Amino acid sequence: MNAKYQKYILDFKRPSGTSRGVLTTKETWFIQINDSGKTGIGECGILRGLSIDDRPDYEEKLNWACKNIDIGLDKLLNALIEFPSIQFGLEQAFKSLNAVSPFELFESPFTNGEDSIPINGLVWMGTEDFMREQIEEKIALGFTCIKMKIGAIDFDTELNILKSIRKEFSVSDIELRVDANGAFSSNEALEKLKRLSEFSLHSIEQPIKQGQLEEMAELCDVTPLPIALDEELIGVFDSISRNELLTTIKPQYIILKPSLVGGYKGSEQWINFAEENNIKWWITSALESNVGLNAIAQWTYTLDNPMPQGLGTGSLFTNNFVSPLIVKNGTLQYDKTHKWDFNL
Repeated sequence: MNAKYQKYILDFKRPSGTSRGVLTTKETWFIQINDSGKTGIGECGILRGLSIDDRPDYEEKLNWACKNIDIGLDKLLNALIEFPSIQFGLEQAFKSLNAVSPFELFESPFTNGEDSIPINGLVWMGTEDFMREQIEEKIALGFTCIKMKIGAIDFDTELNILKSIRKEFSVSDIELRVDANGAFSSNEALEKLKRLSEFSLHSIEQPIKQGQLEEMAELCDVTPLPIALDEELIGVFDSISRNELLTTIKPQYIILKPSLVGGYKGSEQWINFAEENNIKWWITSALESNVGLNAIAQWTYTLDNPMPQGLGTGSLFTNNFVSPLIVKNGTLQYDKTHKWDFNL
């Protein structure tokens, strides 16, 4: 058995804004395992400035993992606890190696083309006109759940956009989620949540920056709008700390990005603790290529969560890989007439 890795730069079709800045490219890495004529492929999707493993020794750890691939997945995962994206890439690669084909990791009605996954339509930050354009586009494409990034432009402008949506579409027509990416200060957050709650939103992701456990716990206790933890889960490695975080903050939801929280194994541990504490959850991709998105989507389907998931990111890039994943009528589908074209 041997393994190698390679870097790949994904180019956005158009600049995509968050409260942390505007994205034009996305760096990712691929691990390929070869054994007895079979190949396994996994993606290590890192988000600069957000991933806990955005460290100077990242490539050194990738190299170490490939050189020590023979020690097996469990030992590799334990050794790479502080590198969740590499953990996830290795989980994918080993799963791929042992699958019937490299990209069908979890056989299900989804991969057989018999069922689909409901997803949210993602609206990036930008000018008011640009955000309205995206919303109209998503509604025209059949999305019944829209997630809007907020916190970068004038708050009143963002409220007016939400107000205009609600004038035309009721709660039963369109589910609205917003994602602040920690943009609110702890002093202003509650008042802003009160104003946002007037538009019957499903939830808000990470209203204040991570690491303010006491403030976030107080906010979750009195919020008029359900709160979903996202960035708050990053860098919490051990099971005791994960359970303590959820029992301390008591959020209404958590959002799991496998590349940021330790892959399948890490995500499933978070899910178990969430369910023990009556906290709901959903899965979101972290701007991976179609390789990583495919691995997340197939696994997500097996979890049997009926909520719209955050898996609509495959069409963001000009140089993504051709795959069977297609977005249609607000769902992610697996169309085997679209063959994989994975060439680095």
